Amino acid sequence: MERYRVVPGPEGYLPPAAALHGVELPLPGQGLVEGSRVEGRTAALAIAERLVSASVPTFFPGPLLLWKSTEEALERGRLVREIAREVGAKVIPMPDYRPKYPMIDPAVEINPNHPNLTIWFNKIDVGVFIGVHCHQANLALKIIRGGTSCFTVALCAHEGHEDANASLRDTDVASLTALLDAVRIVKQGGE
Repeated sequence: MERYRVVPGPEGYLPPAAALHGVELPLPGQGLVEGSRVEGRTAALAIAERLVSASVPTFFPGPLLLWKSTEEALERGRLVREIAREVGAKVIPMPDYRPKYPMIDPAVEINPNHPNLTIWFNKIDVGVFIGVHCHQANLALKIIRGGTSCFTVALCAHEGHEDANASLRDTDVASLTALLDAVRIVKQGGE
């Protein structure tokens, strides 16, 4: 049987959970790319390549990044802004998870219960989630994969997300710095 690949959709109304197809979360020092465990640096380079080549790359910072005021969170936010600036990405916040449809302005905020609407409206081809609680990220990633062709990236502070097209685990200041370095390497034409 062929290995299940977590690729951009649209995959249908009820996309299968990647975990049910054998996709396992990455181990420490690893990441995921299309459902395969890879070394963290390899995942960072794959994410960087997608970001650099995207037409409308967009970061979706969630409440764990937006509302935290620790030094670590502030530095993570600064690095996210720097990566976004480096690739010319939009930043559309997800400040909370309350339903906002139909009153959402998709140019300003992502609707957590219908993220596909914001992605369609903005024609986003690469979406990066950071600072989003795991349960909400898993829901959003499946909705996006089910109904859009957006390549999703989950920069997770914990174990990563198997339903993202690419994911880094334990995303801290060091791994965001490594991602920024990977973006600069890709922009310069390789290693």
